[in-house]
Amino acid sequence: MSSKGLLDVRGKRTAGESVRSQNVTAVKAIANIVRSSLGPVGLDKMLVDDVGDVVITNDGATILRMLEVKHPAGKIMVELAQLQDKEVGDGTTSVVILAAELLKFAEELIKQKVHPSIIMSGYRLACRESVKYMEENLTINVDDLGREGLIGVAKTSMSSKLISMYVFFPIFTVYERAASSSSFSEADFFANLVIDALEKVKVQEGSSFKYPIKAINILKALGGSTTDTVLVNGYALNCTMASEGMPRHVSNAKIACLNLSLKEQKMDFGLKIVIKDASETMPMLKEEANIGRRRVEKIIKSGANVVLVTGGLSDLCVKQFVTAGVMAVRRCKVADLRRIAKATGATLISSLVGQEADESFDASLLGHAEEVVQERINDDELVFIKGPKARSASSIILRGANEHMLDEMERSIHDALCSLKRVLESRKVVVGGGSVEMATSVFLENFANSVSSRAHLGLAEYAEALIAIPRVLAVNAGQDCSDLIAKLRAYHAQQITEGANNKWKWAGLDLETGEIRDNKAACIFEPLESKLVESSKPLRMPGVPAGYGPRGIQGPSCFDQIKVGFVMGASVGATVGVIFGGFSALSMGLRGRELLRQLGKIMFTSSGSFGLFMAVGSALRC
Repeated sequence: MSSKGLLDVRGKRTAGESVRSQNVTAVKAIANIVRSSLGPVGLDKMLVDDVGDVVITNDGATILRMLEVKHPAGKIMVELAQLQDKEVGDGTTSVVILAAELLKFAEELIKQKVHPSIIMSGYRLACRESVKYMEENLTINVDDLGREGLIGVAKTSMSSKLISMYVFFPIFTVYERAASSSSFSEADFFANLVIDALEKVKVQEGSSFKYPIKAINILKALGGSTTDTVLVNGYALNCTMASEGMPRHVSNAKIACLNLSLKEQKMDFGLKIVIKDASETMPMLKEEANIGRRRVEKIIKSGANVVLVTGGLSDLCVKQFVTAGVMAVRRCKVADLRRIAKATGATLISSLVGQEADESFDASLLGHAEEVVQERINDDELVFIKGPKARSASSIILRGANEHMLDEMERSIHDALCSLKRVLESRKVVVGGGSVEMATSVFLENFANSVSSRAHLGLAEYAEALIAIPRVLAVNAGQDCSDLIAKLRAYHAQQITEGANNKWKWAGLDLETGEIRDNKAACIFEPLESKLVESSKPLRMPGVPAGYGPRGIQGPSCFDQIKVGFVMGASVGATVGVIFGGFSALSMGLRGRELLRQLGKIMFTSSGSFGLFMAVGSALRC
């Protein structure tokens, strides 16, 4: 039963069964939007925004980010998918589907008079036990798989994206590759490219390694085939030199990173200078130009032969750099300069003013790289910083037929990078294709039978919710869902009964043939972290005090609005009448004074009519 109580002067709070039903409905609506995009044969979505821009993707985080979700429970699902995309990279659609299933089964239990706290207790217990079971029984160390395991992780992540035409090929083992005389497929090309990019930015911290994916810059260049995509050992800038007279190639580069503009110094706004003769303006203009010239001289004297600035460069400064043989690049992004400064050991400065209020530029502020070169990629000119000295960096130059394809390729590469980062740092993977979900579901079903408390209700529903992932995979592939899920459940139930002697421990779905196969042998791997997701937070919201209107906080009643309208209208009429009367006393002309006095009298006496008019308007709005 819903309850309504006064929340503040302007609204009321809605809680109870109605708002819980709204939460579940909102989450299920969000899940239904992305459900058909799950898996390697999931469908793409065409999204059109208010200005007509088109995005074609099946990435769950991208789809949900472009939706204008207003319901709080729906917003939580959007944020959950975005967090999954940021932290893990893959599994955004699975997270939303699993959360919707958990809420759907929880709603059914609540209708059976099961208290939400009991359901939450069962869900928490199921989450703890499933995590423990996966870590102890379903986890595979990537060191045992070698590079083939990493390639499998990359292919599994990219198989559901637009470039699946290049990725969704049979994955051969290392022995089959050795026996085959054919070259690597396009799938191997992209997977190896992503792995090599991460290996180039590897940083050792203590006894472990970190893989900062922000050190990998992804640029897009129209034209060419997707296999023309290149990996550059260094950082690529989508900028060009300020002048063709500058050197296109600089070896043993000493790089200055400046978050400022090198132009004539203009006077501050509001500053006034009084001159008595027109000839006095020339020294002022010369000094403005000399300030920029002296700054460039200080930078050149420090030994810099490459200058990167976020702002502009005046023609005078460009001429100085050309004369000195310095490569200068303007209009760089601040984010790019921060990464370049970290990779080359430079210091990104925003001002040349030192502690003693004088301008200086020291050689210690420079970064170092093996070479900086400007090269043409199709119709675009790019600046490459190769071989940075302080920290390694890499760049991926994507090639494709159109902008839509390049955008989706960028999302695919980003997801693969994030997935591989988690795998390389944790050194743990699980088998995909619905294998880990079904194995965990069967385990939880057996575990629920051993629980004597009412928490076993939540355990059983949690186990049933996990089956939604392989079920949706089979449905999207056009396979017989009931038959496949029944076979997969039987294999994993037999595995739990027989233990380590059963060969179907890694049984999963083969979406091409509609059969059950050993997905470990097929190299279908996913990060362990993508499966350790807690998705029952929307159940903990007792109410939704959000926004005005029928779905959120209810505003003042009709009677209150009519009263307010009458008072406001009467007040406005009386106030305007008094103002006109006051102006009549200040009027100089006789006719003007009399006119204002009459207008004020009319407005004052009609204040009641104004109030009635406003009250009628308020009633119509109700």
